[in-house]
Amino acid sequence: MRYQGRISDWNDDKGFGFVAPNGGGDRAFVHIKAFARASRRPLDGDLITYAVTRDTRGRLQAHAIRFVGETAPVDDRATPGWFGPAFALLFVATMTGTVLTHQLSMNVLLAYAAMSGVAFVAYGRDKSAATAGKQRTPEATLHALGLFCGWPGALLAQRMFRHKSRKREFQGTFWGTVAINVVVLMFLGSDTGSSMARAWLGAY
Repeated sequence: MRYQGRISDWNDDKGFGFVAPNGGGDRAFVHIKAFARASRRPLDGDLITYAVTRDTRGRLQAHAIRFVGETAPVDDRATPGWFGPAFALLFVATMTGTVLTHQLSMNVLLAYAAMSGVAFVAYGRDKSAATAGKQRTPEATLHALGLFCGWPGALLAQRMFRHKSRKREFQGTFWGTVAINVVVLMFLGSDTGSSMARAWLGAY
């Protein structure tokens, strides 16, 4: 059974408060972790819907909390598709082949590996922060890591952590950064692009 009520005595630093059902009744404890993919931090007076359970001491606790007006979240437990990781694996395999045939510098492959590692860690930290209700990594930072060669690691992290893989707006921008990165790499690998890069580097 779900109830509706307003948050009271909210302590944002500690991430908890209370809620009492509209029309009267016992109030329940509210914790930031009990929100189902909240789009923002709660505030005193926010109208929410929730279910209740009892802890080991018999106290009421709210869970599966949503702000009134928000739709039910997509079940994040569903396994994301394999397209992203498969695409990243194909890309890395292709790059490795070009390095082995001396068509591409090993430094480029190492740059992708290093930035992918950084992106993987960044996604993991952001997922942990989201779960704990702590300060998040800005999406602009995650996109920048993807743009600057970290997108293979980001794709792997999105699937492993089940993080950011179902947010359409984020995915649209993310795949845009992937496209830009791949196009730039292909251009720099062409005769024209490599000549321009050598000329630019020679100027310094």
